Amino acid sequence: MIKINDLNKSFGGQVLFTNLSLSVNRGEKIGLVGRNGHGKSTLFQMILGNVEIDSGAIVVPKNYKIGHLEQHLNFTKPTVLEECSLGLPPGEEYETWQVERILSGLGFSQEDMNRSPHDFSGGYQIRMNLAKLLVSTPDMLMLDEPNNYLDIVAIRWLEEFLHSWEGEFILVTHDRSFMDSVVTHVVAIHRQKAFKVAGDTEKLYTQINQEEENYEKTRLNEEKKRKQEEQFIARFKAKASFASRAQSRVKKLEKMGEKKALEKIEDLELYFNSAPFAANQMLSAENISFSYSGKEPFLIKDFSLSIEKRERICIIGKNGKGKSTLLRLLAGELQPISGKINRHPALLEGYFGQTNKKVMNDNNTVYEEIKSADPDCTDNKARTIAGGLMFPEAAALKKVKVLSGGEKSRVLLGKILVSPCHLLFLDEPTNHLDMQSCDSLIEAIDGFGGSVVMVTHNEMHLRAVATKLIVFDKDEIRVFLGTYDDFLSDVGWSDEDY
Repeated sequence: MIKINDLNKSFGGQVLFTNLSLSVNRGEKIGLVGRNGHGKSTLFQMILGNVEIDSGAIVVPKNYKIGHLEQHLNFTKPTVLEECSLGLPPGEEYETWQVERILSGLGFSQEDMNRSPHDFSGGYQIRMNLAKLLVSTPDMLMLDEPNNYLDIVAIRWLEEFLHSWEGEFILVTHDRSFMDSVVTHVVAIHRQKAFKVAGDTEKLYTQINQEEENYEKTRLNEEKKRKQEEQFIARFKAKASFASRAQSRVKKLEKMGEKKALEKIEDLELYFNSAPFAANQMLSAENISFSYSGKEPFLIKDFSLSIEKRERICIIGKNGKGKSTLLRLLAGELQPISGKINRHPALLEGYFGQTNKKVMNDNNTVYEEIKSADPDCTDNKARTIAGGLMFPEAAALKKVKVLSGGEKSRVLLGKILVSPCHLLFLDEPTNHLDMQSCDSLIEAIDGFGGSVVMVTHNEMHLRAVATKLIVFDKDEIRVFLGTYDDFLSDVGWSDEDY
């Protein structure tokens, strides 16, 4: 129900869109993809009316309501239920059962609904904004990374909700499997245009690649013909008997035009710097317990684990149960109240989390900070990694002190990529990356010569990486020996989790 016609947009010297056209028709569920910096967020904000158009038009029908998932957190009501009820349409202010249904699906208990919104973590506060949006009954949903702060159970609920959604939506997410499961069409912002197909991301990229291969073959054939014509003209234009034919060839060349070679779009390649490790066991945790208060109830109780060479261990479970806390304990960021953690004396570790950004030099540029993690890292390698982590060209020259929290997280990930390591601790490392960067990072994890312990809610990444799981479920923590599909088949998530 939205039509975009001949849209043009530039920022400074960078052209984002050139005569971009796109329609979102009734009932279409659109996944919006594209490289970082190619204009996804700009187009998203243009549809919302928050960014000016240089030329062209975005046509929205009269009385057509667009709902946007707000990222900022500003709560004014004393309880979660009252806060989320603010999203109800006029005339339905007292239909709070609708709010309760959606809050329950997003992981809030009946007791939680009567608590203050400020009592909850950032992830749960994002869910409140999602609930407010969903109860407002818009015609179209605009969803920008809605599952960044959701656990697997909540993501599965959101997936079912979007399946049953009868209106339109535009979804931006780095989670390819989630997008493919809920959309009817995928749109790529590619070479300053919008490329739309019915189907999933694989179909989209296959079609783009095929069309570009065909274009290049045609261009090379035309270039060959052009050279043949030019050679004929050069050879015979001075000969009277061939002058008219040469002139005819000149006119033919003018009509042919000339296809330009497609600008090369570099594929991102990321590699963790694996250091050799001789021993078999890297780290062991023996009956560790922890609580932030220092007393019972313990968030983690009597937990044991052994990490050996070339292991891929993923920590899964609902939010707020202690997954990141366990990772911090294993990484040495926190100390257990009881039990002990034994490290091999030669162990080199890399830790990516939300609490260790303070180790950066505020006066360094992005690429300087990445380069500082390893004396053997070159300028070119640091800039390549910076580009893959959404700091292309001039952005790599930004000072650390002016970066947002999310940007600092990406710089930290860059530092870990270049640091020699035996064991990586990664807490949601793909948040804030685009789809291609996520794929490259997962490939880098798979190719890493050491061991990895990772917190993730992305089921596609779990299937690609995990050989062992640490599962937080039903107020228990247990180690599951097997892949994520093995876990779903043998154990699965309990019904009450939904």
